[in-house]
Amino acid sequence: MISGVNRIYVDPAPGVDDPLLAFPLLGPVMALALHQRGLLVLHASAIEVDGKSVIFMGDKGAGKSTTAGAMIRAGHRLLTDDVVALDLSDPDWPMILPGFPQLKLAADAAGAIRLEQAEVRPQVHPQIDKAQHRLRDGFAAEAVPVSRIYVLERGVRAAISPLSGAAALPAIIKFSYITRFGRQALPGDFAALHLRQCAQIAGRVGVSRLEVPAGLDRIDEAVAAIDTDLASGTR
Repeated sequence: MISGVNRIYVDPAPGVDDPLLAFPLLGPVMALALHQRGLLVLHASAIEVDGKSVIFMGDKGAGKSTTAGAMIRAGHRLLTDDVVALDLSDPDWPMILPGFPQLKLAADAAGAIRLEQAEVRPQVHPQIDKAQHRLRDGFAAEAVPVSRIYVLERGVRAAISPLSGAAALPAIIKFSYITRFGRQALPGDFAALHLRQCAQIAGRVGVSRLEVPAGLDRIDEAVAAIDTDLASGTR
């Protein structure tokens, strides 16, 4: 149960240990708590790159955490995985709030990327195919301005193309975490606030399509495309 904006009460079923309990607590429960605090929460991953940042959105299996892991291996730093909280109260620019130094990766992605600075936690349940990778370093602990937002798709080569303004807003709405809970999570004025927040991000930052080549052996091509794209802009 979430009480107000400061407390989450947990009454686990018998036999449920803390590592398994952490999956919903650090995912949908945390997302809902952050939403109730007035933040815009995306189902995404975010990486800090020399004071700039990138957000990876996408459908399940699109490679959000995998691409984030490849960016970390390339020397960039994790801001947050799975739950991206955006603070829109800053008058200058939207900010990404840091999460915690953990990345969830499937076994094949972890084997291909091999994050040497990560401690791999034991699998918590046979039906959960992703393992928790705790980073000993490579984590950004300060808020960073939003620089790029990408929707990940599979392609034959790494390529980045901006979405039109008409397509950017639906993409933000689609991958905002709160839409997973349905209309009941947007009572009263929350629905109007949520729409304004999504429109603000879509209008100020924009959204681009990031085509990621199929095959984990080509993930660094996407990393190179992201670095080039970041170098071409001011934020």
